[in-house]
Amino acid sequence: MNTPLDVITIGEAMAMFVATETGDLSDVERFIKRVAGAELNVATGLARLGLKVSWVSRVGNDSFGHFVLNSLKKEGINTDGVTLDDRFATGFQLKSKAENGTDPIVEYFRKNSAASHLSLDDYHPGHFSSARHLHLSGVAAALSASSYELLDHAARMMKAQGKTLSFDPNLRPVLWNSEAEMVEKLNHLAFQADWVLPGLKEGMILTGHSDPQAIADFYLDKGVKAVVIKTGADGAWFKSTDGRQGCVPPVRVENVVDTVGAGDGFAVGVISALLEGETLEQAVTRGNKIGALAIQVQGDSEGLPTREQLNQ
Repeated sequence: MNTPLDVITIGEAMAMFVATETGDLSDVERFIKRVAGAELNVATGLARLGLKVSWVSRVGNDSFGHFVLNSLKKEGINTDGVTLDDRFATGFQLKSKAENGTDPIVEYFRKNSAASHLSLDDYHPGHFSSARHLHLSGVAAALSASSYELLDHAARMMKAQGKTLSFDPNLRPVLWNSEAEMVEKLNHLAFQADWVLPGLKEGMILTGHSDPQAIADFYLDKGVKAVVIKTGADGAWFKSTDGRQGCVPPVRVENVVDTVGAGDGFAVGVISALLEGETLEQAVTRGNKIGALAIQVQGDSEGLPTREQLNQ
């Protein structure tokens, strides 16, 4: 019997080596090992808030893969949908230590990774139907044609069962054959979602519009119920099918340590609040707060709060 879940997500996790000293990655000698992955960051953040979460993926039967599995277990994330793959390796990445709030340099070593071989074989109907919400990201969609097929199938099946879906475009242009393909494929997934969470620049690329309201209307006209657009220093702008719209100001941060993972933290806030019955404005407010907490700590998920920390 499948364990009842709040959220299920699909993605790739990598071992991440974070530099402990500034400078060019070729010169850095000391690193700390962490896990990385957009969808895994979201799963981690939701689990820390007390939601029951499953992360579906493939990892290699290697030290990195077991490191990822151990990290999942420490966070209380369900691993029933994770396949230990004897054929392909777990990917990894190197990440520089940035200063003054600048974006760190990240080098990926993920080609032909175990997760890139995600496919319809990884869709287990009972496991997916045990969740009430599906969260998808453009990162997993870009890994391979078979991975994209899995995401599309999961979205259609969950939608048919009356479950809610959220989609974060999380654009990775270098993983696509062309921008036109990226736009077409990601919008196809976005149109199936209830909640779409693009950044402003992402929205401009995906819709051809530069105004937040026009970006939101592009998706609302396709049946999406709510669109939340991250507008950087201006916070976030939202609009829903019931006419609610507005801007939620950002949480000011004096010391920005690491910008990677801010968008995933924002998604954690919005998704968790909406699943708990909060209003869209309250959800965006929580998203801004968790995103702000995420960038004050080095690491992709280290700054994601527990429920107690969130309520402080």
